[in-house]
Amino acid sequence: MRIPALLLAVVTITALAQEPEVRPVPPPGVAIAEAERAELTSGAETLGKDIAKLRVELSAKPALLAELPSVEIFHKAVDWAMRYGEIFDLKQVAVAREQLLQGHARAASLRKGEVPWNTATGLVVRAYRSGIDGSVQPYGLIVPPDWKAGDRTPRRLDFWCHGRNEKLSELAFLQDRQTKEGEFVPPGAFVLHLYGRYCNANKFAGERDLFEALADAEKRYPIDRSRLVVRGFSMGGAACWQFATHHSGMWAAAAPGAGFAETAEFFSVFAEGKTPPPWWEQVLWRWYDATTMAANLSNTATVAYSGEIDKQKQAADIMVRYAEQEGLSFPHIIGPQTAHKYHPEAKPKVEELVTAAAQKGSDPMPPKVRFTTYSLLYPQMEWLAVTGLERHWERADVTAEMSGADRVKIGTKNVTSLVVRQPGGKRFVIDGTELKGAGSPAAVAMTPFRKEGGKWIIPSDPSGELSKNPRLCGPIDHAFMSSFLFVRPTGHAFHDTTGAWAKAELDHAAGFWRKVFRGDAPVKDDSALTDADLANSNLVLWGDPSSNAVLGKILAKLPLQWTQAVLKFRGQEYASASHMPALIFPNPLNPQKYVVLNSGVTFRELALLNNSDQTPKLPDWAIIDVRTPPGPQWPGLVVDAGFFDEQWK
Repeated sequence: MRIPALLLAVVTITALAQEPEVRPVPPPGVAIAEAERAELTSGAETLGKDIAKLRVELSAKPALLAELPSVEIFHKAVDWAMRYGEIFDLKQVAVAREQLLQGHARAASLRKGEVPWNTATGLVVRAYRSGIDGSVQPYGLIVPPDWKAGDRTPRRLDFWCHGRNEKLSELAFLQDRQTKEGEFVPPGAFVLHLYGRYCNANKFAGERDLFEALADAEKRYPIDRSRLVVRGFSMGGAACWQFATHHSGMWAAAAPGAGFAETAEFFSVFAEGKTPPPWWEQVLWRWYDATTMAANLSNTATVAYSGEIDKQKQAADIMVRYAEQEGLSFPHIIGPQTAHKYHPEAKPKVEELVTAAAQKGSDPMPPKVRFTTYSLLYPQMEWLAVTGLERHWERADVTAEMSGADRVKIGTKNVTSLVVRQPGGKRFVIDGTELKGAGSPAAVAMTPFRKEGGKWIIPSDPSGELSKNPRLCGPIDHAFMSSFLFVRPTGHAFHDTTGAWAKAELDHAAGFWRKVFRGDAPVKDDSALTDADLANSNLVLWGDPSSNAVLGKILAKLPLQWTQAVLKFRGQEYASASHMPALIFPNPLNPQKYVVLNSGVTFRELALLNNSDQTPKLPDWAIIDVRTPPGPQWPGLVVDAGFFDEQWK
């Protein structure tokens, strides 16, 4: 996956030269009266102090302390609206006042040891603290009216992914989730409305939001894991296609409406007059494209909906085409002469099919599994997980089928290792090689398999070789889907120019994270790093080996050489005075976590204008010429970029 360096330079120089001015997302808020601004700012400050005091009071009461995010979210909603100018309608001034009152009321309840929102039915707003950045993130619930606290009978849960709304601040989301039921309210089911970290089509941290919200809800409500449904419309329909194909083993049904399913066709990337993106960016469309993973719909009941005259009907149409290539089909309900909305006569048809699938439920141990992936970012399908690939970002397939009571037949393509979860003692035939699994039939065993010399074996011990795996496979953006920490340099840089670039990019990355993923990126000085930080977080090191002490400490174990004069990488030399590396690599101080050099998430402001363009813009590594100023598309001139191989070489 490499093109000549000269051609690469031409492509990226052209892209940089055409970088446009872009409108801000979120947009600027409206002006409000100074008295109202002062009132709400002071009110948020007062609530914040009360929450800080309450946190101390509850420190010895973990059950109550765990409920604090559902108080904090009301403070965040108003505080951020004031702090960042995110009042988008004058009517939201009254909404902010009401949410401050709600925050105080919930704080008072917690102080008394009461959690009334845990027993409420109907529209309920909650929040959790994210393990990615420590931020408080909201979600909305519709709790069935016939549910009573203490009832642990498992029930169906539907996720709803919302449409694009650049003004959907926390303030607006909380208001919506307390006043609007939404498109579908299945009788007797819980409905979980995802915030998805704002307006990113549930990608990256927005994708993890579903799993963090589910984990939080499961602590308090009886959720039937075999009856999970994912659905959404418009941008939420795009998210639904992604979840349906990338996590297909977990759904009883998926019901996408409109949206987009891939980048190239929907975004008209190759239209006349457009400059195609660099090759690596095209490869990385395979991260979120649903079309390339359409085979996985064989494991999920899918019900698509489109308006007949909706331009976003394109999403279901292209998915139908790709599914047919895999020998699959699914219902596509079309609202006659309908634009971008549900036709009233189509909704009952959609719900009938979804409910039938939900009642049947998903089978965690189906007799046959079919799985396609392009990356170890998405390794699992029901009772098997792919743990190694021959070539990342190329199609990998696994088919596995029960053959009698004690035999499993497995076929693979582009796979070097996998783990199978089955009752022990079974015989496995993998690509013609027969192996006997460990354990007894009375218990489920996790049996690992590895391909060596073209033959499959059951390894007696894990390979000591550094290799890509589901925890550590790149690209750069993967580091921001679990706990991360920006490590700020405190020393003097090799060169003032590159030092200034690193500082500006750190500031940009932190600000961009707040706008796009609605959290404060954790930041620490290099001198303040602790053992806990090393153990728990991916480290994002800014600067160079002279300015950043942590980078200087691990430099010898990274795949580059870097002095004040020269940066050496892959046999090429670059002037240190004008070039900086951006890369991801297993952290030499803790190989279970990443280290990232000089990069936040790799898409920038231009990609915020169309959700299908919110894809990774850099692969595992890149060399940046900082003499070209950063813009809304690139951090500078990308003079070379690419992927490490499966052994991180």
